Amino acid sequence: MKRRIGILTSGGDCPGLNACIRGVARASYELFDAEIVGIADGYRGLIEGDYTVMKPEDFHGILTLGGTILGTSRRPYRYMRVIEDDNVDKVENMKKNYKKMGLDCLVTLGGNGTHKTANLLSEEGLNVIGLPKTIDNDIWATDVTFGFHTAVDIGTDVVDRIHTTANSHGRVMVIEIMGNKAGWLSLYCGLGGGADVILLPEIPYDPDKVNKAILDRAEKQKRKFSIVVVAEGAFSQEEAKMKRKERLAKRAEMKYPSVSYMVAEQIQQATGFETRVCNPGHYLRGGSPSAYDRVLATIFGTYAAHLIKDENYGQTVAMIGGKVGHNPLSEVAGKTKFVDPESDLVKSARDIGVSFGD
Repeated sequence: MKRRIGILTSGGDCPGLNACIRGVARASYELFDAEIVGIADGYRGLIEGDYTVMKPEDFHGILTLGGTILGTSRRPYRYMRVIEDDNVDKVENMKKNYKKMGLDCLVTLGGNGTHKTANLLSEEGLNVIGLPKTIDNDIWATDVTFGFHTAVDIGTDVVDRIHTTANSHGRVMVIEIMGNKAGWLSLYCGLGGGADVILLPEIPYDPDKVNKAILDRAEKQKRKFSIVVVAEGAFSQEEAKMKRKERLAKRAEMKYPSVSYMVAEQIQQATGFETRVCNPGHYLRGGSPSAYDRVLATIFGTYAAHLIKDENYGQTVAMIGGKVGHNPLSEVAGKTKFVDPESDLVKSARDIGVSFGD
């Protein structure tokens, strides 16, 4: 029996998406009579009915290619059931286009928001399988997401390179790393790159303790420079006492482009050390996936094909205890995997003298 499979990539792009798309497609062709439908630009394509019937050769030569051949876009989950000025019922349109495309299954590659919408569609009766993609590594109940290790490699290289210029000029360098809610990427890049201070959303910081760590390093270790890695979602202990909306409102009014610039100014004023900011931003998302992510994305994609073969829908693929498996979308959607402040990673960092500003 032929199975017609729709594939979309949603949310922020990351290395490994094409490798995963390739894994789903090629394994499906091998395991059963499959036809692949590529849906353009994430859920937008499903809402608007923008798709292409793919050929096996479309998946050749994309293992090492960054980005996504299908295109992507952000469609916030909170607006999926909201009928906006265009009068489009997004959920009904997605259901109608799923049927119009003749799909037997929809495979969604994405992060937390993508998984919430995937679960919504599953609850609406569609056959859906999720694949965990994000450089943030914050999807619930999977050890790792594809895209994360490549971003760690890139971010660590940034920290490495900043070390040399920081040392040459005797500066404090503040490096802002992506990660709005969870600090996995900043923690790995900071630990892997030898940062002196790492500020995470999960561990609110005290500016005075950050400054003290830098002054102590200069006095006790006779080091004239310091490296501070800051997650974009990091906030102070004072801000931690506020409700989230209050904190966001305060940030919207601040004169700084982002938290790293605020941290840098606080350091410079308190210590007198010349301080600069480096924000690699979307550089962390780009380029060819690492060998690790190529392998991981391929394993995840092929596992999804087996779920399709077994008609085991409403699941998202995961790495669980080092073995590939799956979790119900209903258990993953809406949950975030945060860094545990008592984890071995954090403890190891503290043991070698890294300050978290707390």
